[in-house]
Amino acid sequence: MNDDTELREEIVGLEAEIERLAEVIESCRKFILAAKVAIALAGIMIAAALFGGITLDPAALIGAFGIVLGSVVVLGSNSSTSAQAEAATKAAELRRSELIGKIDLRLVGGRNGGG
Repeated sequence: MNDDTELREEIVGLEAEIERLAEVIESCRKFILAAKVAIALAGIMIAAALFGGITLDPAALIGAFGIVLGSVVVLGSNSSTSAQAEAATKAAELRRSELIGKIDLRLVGGRNGGG
């Protein structure tokens, strides 16, 4: 196997990794959005209960605090995972660009791409 073939195979592998990382980032974005919505809704419930707007029994109030805490954990975890995946994507894209630059490209066709 020649060097160009090896470079092309590595490029294909990097492209698959970039695609996988894009899916991870998208999944994280969905979880981050869901966590933010849950925090907002539970926070509104807690604030309304504290200011007397609604009456919550103790179990519902504890549940609302649990939702806030759990959502903060999900938000933080997915934010860091997303940041790591974005950094890995940039590194893979840079490596792919370097490899493409190393390939011995051949001109196909005649002058100005014509035959």
